[in-house]
Amino acid sequence: FSPGLLELAESLGADEVHRICTEYAARHSGFPVPRSVAEKRLPRFRRTVKVARDGELATVTIFRPEVRNALSDLVMSELRAAFEELAADASVQGIVLTSFDGALAGADINELAALATVEACESKCLHGQAVTNLIAGLPKPVVAALDGPVMGGGAELAMSCHGRVVGPGLMLAQPEVNLGIIPGYGGTQRLPRLIGVERGFDLLRTGRVVGAREAVAWGWARDAKGEPVAAAKEALRAHLAGTKRLAPVNPAPLALPDTLPRVAIGHHSLVIDAILLRVLRDGLVRPLAEGLKLEAAGFAACKRTIDMDIGMKNFIQNGPRVPASFLHE
Repeated sequence: FSPGLLELAESLGADEVHRICTEYAARHSGFPVPRSVAEKRLPRFRRTVKVARDGELATVTIFRPEVRNALSDLVMSELRAAFEELAADASVQGIVLTSFDGALAGADINELAALATVEACESKCLHGQAVTNLIAGLPKPVVAALDGPVMGGGAELAMSCHGRVVGPGLMLAQPEVNLGIIPGYGGTQRLPRLIGVERGFDLLRTGRVVGAREAVAWGWARDAKGEPVAAAKEALRAHLAGTKRLAPVNPAPLALPDTLPRVAIGHHSLVIDAILLRVLRDGLVRPLAEGLKLEAAGFAACKRTIDMDIGMKNFIQNGPRVPASFLHE
């Protein structure tokens, strides 16, 4: 079943599943009808997010290995539910956010390509930002443990945490401009606040990849010096003991220089770059919450361009290594 058996059952509905199973059982003696089907109650559990406990600490693991743990709508919804439950659990004092293999790909490209309207684009950003804002505002410390490609929405999710520890395999990027879009889960506002305006503008406008060495040197993350999840737990326990401090990105307005950094954007879309620059200029000088709203509106504005359609189709048809031929309109 290409959608998965449980997904198929959900699409059919509990009544139809009950009918199919009971009719089959009537024709085939000995076939057991599961209790949940007999009661017309479909099973509920998280499919893409796993939660484990280690004493006072919890580990939330994103599990979509077939797509490098890409952040689909389902993943974001299950993350939100998991963090809400852990926030309400008094026995949990700190949380590690990680993935099956340390990688965190961006938002699900097929879902992005399916966004049909400007309003749908903005709504998707606001829903994603609700999750990142929940994590950032959690009264319990959250540390991301990463060791692999951390791209786009994955990087934005990590930046909403109160700290990040990375292994040598980290490959960090905000590659949205390659697709004819801008970040929508907080990247335009948190990245420059974390690593500075010059570096932030460069990564956002070029989409280029940096490794663990640069990410640590620039203050984006700490070197795990070992296994990242273990290092994240050590950082959490140090924070709880008062020997280290973990905190979300400073939400205060950021002072921009009179002359913004010059960046060679290469083949990327001039019209998308103009939207990105407007969001950076207008958002960073405001409190983070206001900047995030401007970012969502900027992402939605990309939908009005031809280049977003070109970028999306190019990525789906040719993959990430073939540059899109943007029309700059």
